[in-house]
Amino acid sequence: MEIPDVVRRKAHAAGAADWADALPDLVADLERRWAMAVGAPYDGGTEAYVARAETHDGTPAVLKVAVPDGAGSVRHEIAALRLADGDGCARLLRHDAALGALLLERLGPSLHAARLPVPRRHAILCDLARRVWRPASGAGLPTAAEKGRALAAFITATWQRTGRPCAERTVEHALACAERRVAAHDDERARLVHGDVHQWNALARGDAWALVDPDGLLSEPEYDLGIIMREDPVELLYGDPQERARRLAARTGLAAVAIWEWGVVERVSTGLLATSVGLESGGRDMLATADHVAARPERRDLRPRSGLRR
Repeated sequence: MEIPDVVRRKAHAAGAADWADALPDLVADLERRWAMAVGAPYDGGTEAYVARAETHDGTPAVLKVAVPDGAGSVRHEIAALRLADGDGCARLLRHDAALGALLLERLGPSLHAARLPVPRRHAILCDLARRVWRPASGAGLPTAAEKGRALAAFITATWQRTGRPCAERTVEHALACAERRVAAHDDERARLVHGDVHQWNALARGDAWALVDPDGLLSEPEYDLGIIMREDPVELLYGDPQERARRLAARTGLAAVAIWEWGVVERVSTGLLATSVGLESGGRDMLATADHVAARPERRDLRPRSGLRR
């Protein structure tokens, strides 16, 4: 059974080399237990082994077996998918949290493959994210305050470990934004959010779209739009980079400042992550944009130019 190189590297980096060696036997056991046949793996995965599958009654599905990370990420994903119950997200067919295994409905090509103009793509992602947002207290999910602190610690450690691939003031900027978002967390306003809303995680469902691979957080909804701020980094090198935050805020009625700050944190942390796992080109673009953004005088007034609600 072929395991993509990036997944194998991720397993080694997580101290789970034995998991990769045992994966063929684990998949064979799941085939028997869930009465399915597993086919070829998909390309492009980094956090899990993902392969085509078909159940005994001919239903097309997808098997996902996550790299163990010790952080309960699979349990959070399962909780998020169960709470969403197919609304805006892929349907969860079977799961085994102890093995990190999920069987999901099979969806079509990604939003990335549709090659839509950036504003149209962002509108689709905003509308998908809004379908996921719902009260979820007591679901056992981590909060945005926990996430913000974890991202800050990751940025500090990984920047040093990867040879300081971006400017020091860029790291300081990201840490300051993370501190403000952690302080702003409000349990009463927090909602279930997907946590990784981007064009590769939005797949076709007939004439519509559905999200896959939720992180599962209890957060201010602006966190999801911060992910959209993180993506398409090169576009932010031209013109006013904060204009995107205003546009996303106008689409959703949320706070542009919070969207912008989560975007800063996510851009730096993801750029450093990509650099650390060998995806240098993607990491380079994100960190170059992060340097550009950190070097600009930051405007705190992020109200839409048109006077639409902030």
